[in-house]
Amino acid sequence: MRRYELMLVIRPDAPDDKVSAVIDRTTRYVVASGGQIVKVAPWGRRRLAYPIDRHREGSYHIIVFESPAEAIAELERSLQITEEVIRYLVTRAVKPVKVRRDAAAAGEAEEIDTDLPPVEDEEEDMDVAERIDESESEAAPAAID
Repeated sequence: MRRYELMLVIRPDAPDDKVSAVIDRTTRYVVASGGQIVKVAPWGRRRLAYPIDRHREGSYHIIVFESPAEAIAELERSLQITEEVIRYLVTRAVKPVKVRRDAAAAGEAEEIDTDLPPVEDEEEDMDVAERIDESESEAAPAAID
């Protein structure tokens, strides 16, 4: 199972019971499809970047869950036809990586959760940066001297 984040933007004029019903229906669908809910976090009312259906604000909610990939399409279809939902976005989340760091004072290794990508990705980025030829630089020759 993969970890996903679902951002819901719900109409600001929707009653609280309808908002909780949408969130409850979404979480029940994830669990029924074989997934599990990690976290549900309401972000509250926020101003939208541009008007959507004549609304300038929206009620934001984030749901972090683990689910099989096949269930995501059906979840998106159900959110698309829900009247209270203005916008939604499902993204695949990166799981936190455990990093082992030696404790200087205690002499024991401790594990720390970070939200950094795996180390292999950083090494690939460094190789690309080292392969840039200085002769192809956009800087003016006077700026180099």
